[in-house]
Amino acid sequence: MADKREKPEDIVMKLRQVEVLQGQGAKLADAVRQIGVTQQTYYRWRREFGGMNRDPLKRLEKENTRLRRAVSDLTLDKLILTEATPGKLLSPQQCRQCIDHVRSALGISERRACWALGQHRSTQRKIPLGRQDEALLTADITELARQYGCYGYRQITGLLVQAGWCVNHKRVERIWRREGLKVPQTQKKRGRLWLTDGSCVRLRAERPNHVWSYDFVQDRTADGRAYRMLNIVDEFTRKVLVIRVKRKLNSVDVIDALTDLFILHGSPEFIRSDNGPEFIATELRNWIEAVGAITAYIEPGSPWENGYAESFNARLRNELLDGEVFYTLREAQILIERWRKHYNTVRPHSSLGYRPPAPESIMPVDQRPTMH
Repeated sequence: MADKREKPEDIVMKLRQVEVLQGQGAKLADAVRQIGVTQQTYYRWRREFGGMNRDPLKRLEKENTRLRRAVSDLTLDKLILTEATPGKLLSPQQCRQCIDHVRSALGISERRACWALGQHRSTQRKIPLGRQDEALLTADITELARQYGCYGYRQITGLLVQAGWCVNHKRVERIWRREGLKVPQTQKKRGRLWLTDGSCVRLRAERPNHVWSYDFVQDRTADGRAYRMLNIVDEFTRKVLVIRVKRKLNSVDVIDALTDLFILHGSPEFIRSDNGPEFIATELRNWIEAVGAITAYIEPGSPWENGYAESFNARLRNELLDGEVFYTLREAQILIERWRKHYNTVRPHSSLGYRPPAPESIMPVDQRPTMH
């Protein structure tokens, strides 16, 4: 009987042998018996391979082998990609871990796994050493994130640069994500233990003392009593000029706060505010006009036109008021003033290249450095 794994070129040779035997006068049955197959197999072979020689068969066999190998490779690639981590592998470290997992799961070679996942073998075998200051930088980032819980990684980068680190926001973000740090959505208020000791959006500030904006913020002490804060901001430098904290504030208190600031900084050209009763009082408007400033009121019901003051109010509430319990008015005054100095001299500001809004750090927009 014929071998079931007979190669096509051997079959063609046997068919040619039968033709030679018949040419010598042998009967078909005897010739078929001589090549060791039955007549049914002979007829089947002749139907499939009759009229062919060995060279085309070799090429056909090579092509079939290549196609089978290609199909096998594609199937293996599909298995590797299915076993690999879903999504893009953006870092070499992620690729290393994924390739090790695929090799252990499928039992394939390192070369095959690297080829399928696009990782160079030298990169796969390289042992990452990391930077020598990585541990120290991670510790500083973690401490700053603990100390300033409302800051994101870009503001933390600004604080690190102020402290003398030569680092960009991309490296800080990588460590930030690796350590699982994030800005909490809400913060629980905490108490402190004390020791015994007219505006239109087209009016934009072009220089210091060009446009000031002010607004009120209200909060409560631990006993439920309300207190108010008068916040005055220089829109160009982003500096908080004063936060006046009292149980009650009226137009007279506004005039008193502005008087101190006018003596210290000079009078601005415009003062932007909403249409609250304290700001539209006739006595206040006459006084501001008398000292040479111009009131710039926003349109009623359009708080976005006083965006600088509203943005600062949100930062004040998010970073301080929502996280502190004030038991007395005096405690609120001390801590709010301390936070105002921190905001002006330490806290990075995104619109100032992540530097604090202190006057000595302000320069024209076209000269402000950008972080890389």
